[in-house]
Amino acid sequence: MAITTTGAGVDLGLSRSPFLSRFKKMTPNRCPFLPRKARIAKPALAAMGAADLLAELARHVEPFLGVGVGLPCTVMECGDIIYRSTLPRQSGLTITAPGVALALAAVSYLWATPGVAPGFFDMFVLAFVERLFRPFYRKDDFVLGKKLGEGAFGVVFRASFAKSKPSAPKGDLVVKKATEYGAVEIWMNERARRACSSSCADFVYGFRESSAKGKGKGEYWLIWRFEGVDTLSDLLTSKEFPYNVEAKILGEVQDLPKGLERENRIIQTIMRQLLFALDSLHSTGIVHRDIKPQNIIFSEGSRTFKIIDLGAAADLRVGINYVPKEFLLDPRYAAPEQYIMSTQTPSAPSAPVATALSPVLWQMNLPDRFDVYSLGLIFLQMAFPSLRTDSSLIQFNRQLKRCGYDLEAWRKTVEPRANSDLRKGFELLDLDRGIGWDLLTSMVLYKARQRTSAKAALAHPYFNQEGLLGLSYMQNLRLQWFRATQKDYSDAAQWLVGLMARSGTASQGGFTEVQLEQLREIEPKKGSVQRTGLASFLLLQRKIIKTLSYSMDEITRQSKRIWWSRWIPREE
Repeated sequence: MAITTTGAGVDLGLSRSPFLSRFKKMTPNRCPFLPRKARIAKPALAAMGAADLLAELARHVEPFLGVGVGLPCTVMECGDIIYRSTLPRQSGLTITAPGVALALAAVSYLWATPGVAPGFFDMFVLAFVERLFRPFYRKDDFVLGKKLGEGAFGVVFRASFAKSKPSAPKGDLVVKKATEYGAVEIWMNERARRACSSSCADFVYGFRESSAKGKGKGEYWLIWRFEGVDTLSDLLTSKEFPYNVEAKILGEVQDLPKGLERENRIIQTIMRQLLFALDSLHSTGIVHRDIKPQNIIFSEGSRTFKIIDLGAAADLRVGINYVPKEFLLDPRYAAPEQYIMSTQTPSAPSAPVATALSPVLWQMNLPDRFDVYSLGLIFLQMAFPSLRTDSSLIQFNRQLKRCGYDLEAWRKTVEPRANSDLRKGFELLDLDRGIGWDLLTSMVLYKARQRTSAKAALAHPYFNQEGLLGLSYMQNLRLQWFRATQKDYSDAAQWLVGLMARSGTASQGGFTEVQLEQLREIEPKKGSVQRTGLASFLLLQRKIIKTLSYSMDEITRQSKRIWWSRWIPREE
């Protein structure tokens, strides 16, 4: 409310107000806003100046007109008159640089691996819709045929439907009768079907047999479409490998002479397909934990290799099948750390909380590097024929352990006395200036954080060959995107190490002694307040994590049923 003082008096700027026109007609004796004594004592009222009167009126009229921006002084007790701001009101959304940066950071976090936003959408929308419209099957709906295999957790059969149903898939089926980890495998296959169906076997349905009494009670039945019988293990043990894979992938044999270059191109194609499948699993938050040739099947329909047997997998987006101090692995292909995450990590909380925190735990532990190590050993077996048997692979693991899990040291040890198979493998990996060997050494490393990821491996120059076998247009676009977004900081690290090594020699580009002393001063000195405070904080952090871990383990132990098992259909 603006007040303008002139020579004749005070103008409140309220001449157009209907309330003011009504107020002007009031006599001073009837003015409700003046004290009672002021209305009786007319001489005193006449003595008041015009400016004082109007100011007093403005103070009382202001709350009723609603033109102010604050409370009246009688309430605020500030002693001042509050005026309406004359600045223009801002309408609409104001975009600022900090706001944009905060929004981008929030979006990046929500879509960072393993994906908070996709996780909520998958769990509460896609899974719900899928359960509404999926067909239901019973054990009597299919007929078991030839037994394809048997493992510690189940038996696998080839089967077919007993009666033709409109919703039944055409062709033969693969049926697995599982006891332990059956519920986990159903969950993982359904997740993979929604998120990365081309990476894993085509899953149809899974249910728990609950009508049978006695022996069959509690068994889980899983159904896939039949895609082929050849696993990578079967193909590797053949003397014709890798030429026996060439016709399967292309449908015909290349018009090229047999040799290292042709074999290298076939192995490149297999590795690219496996890395694509592994990256798709990791992008949705699933770590397989049991990658080996026996769990990789060749799909005759799509002419690609797919991953099977997700019973040991861990869904780190919501924490299913993950227990910090337990591990499921094959010692022949397992990484040295054996655990996909630190044993100090507490057990998974409720699904929404676990999903919200999953990007943080993923970046802290990099659990996907466990599968990358296993795939590196498969790459090694494809390159070296002498390492394709179980006994030779176990012996290699012992040698590599003695060499500190350093492939370069292992090569220097065995290459001088290598047989023809080993020499052939080294020659194959040394093609094109050794890019194959470089990819292998980036996958097989002792420390998980130093290993490359499946996404980064796809951007490696090893897959830079023109006309790579079986590479579709969309996969080419994805590969170019991976290469464009992948950053390599190894050159910067080597540059820094080189400067440190040449310390004291400024003429050669290294750090001087003064610069080194400044770098030392950045670190808190031993016994300082900073160092003591940091140590206390880390100790407290370890105690909190340990307490939470024990508490969550106790809660999990007391739980009588798995919360997500209610979504698995039961046979009536």
